[in-house]
Amino acid sequence: MSKHGKKYAEALKMVDRDKTYAPEEAIGIIKKAAFTKFDETVELHLRMGVDPRDATQQVRGVALLPHGLGKKVRVLVFAQGEAARAAETAGADAVGGDDMAKKIEDGWLEFDTAIATPDMMGRVGKLGKILGRKGLMPNPKSGTVVAAEDIPRAIDEARKGRVEFKLDRQAIIHVVLGKVSFEEDKLLANLTALIEAIMKAKPSGAKGQYVKTASLTTTMGPGINLDLKPALSLSSI
Repeated sequence: MSKHGKKYAEALKMVDRDKTYAPEEAIGIIKKAAFTKFDETVELHLRMGVDPRDATQQVRGVALLPHGLGKKVRVLVFAQGEAARAAETAGADAVGGDDMAKKIEDGWLEFDTAIATPDMMGRVGKLGKILGRKGLMPNPKSGTVVAAEDIPRAIDEARKGRVEFKLDRQAIIHVVLGKVSFEEDKLLANLTALIEAIMKAKPSGAKGQYVKTASLTTTMGPGINLDLKPALSLSSI
């Protein structure tokens, strides 16, 4: 079993594992505890009080992060005709139909999000085994299957910091909210946008406590448990 290094041990000393922290305090510790030379990603982890096997208790949605993700988002658009031209004009990194699908089948995956028009889903659906595993399959529920006239908006949202969240088989939601280099108020604003979106996505079949635990973590650093009451009360209003 591998052991963490000295720098991780030093970072861990900043965190009381038996304590829950207000969001602002947790973000401050996250930044102070970062010890790597690269700009670590900050993630929100939620343990949900829903049954992932129950179709009426699925949690899925999209959040628009006001300060983005701290990286360039490469956008692929499956479209043809006027829709393809609209995607190119809007600055998509790659646009195509059958040619792009064949390229993906051959192993190309140089993109971070995929958008498709409804007429292309018959072809895109055949890529489910490839794109589904990577979380890249366009889906109407996540706002990535859009009409031709909505393509520019969808591309703009993806570039600005549009993130998808989805309940996994263990009833956990893992979602990125920014980089350690972000200023504390920007990380807090992104966290607020995520919390608001996840709370709004509460399914009708959810019973009991919707969110059981919440924590923040970085790529290499220790997790920090959040105090649920102030965390779930975050609002941009």
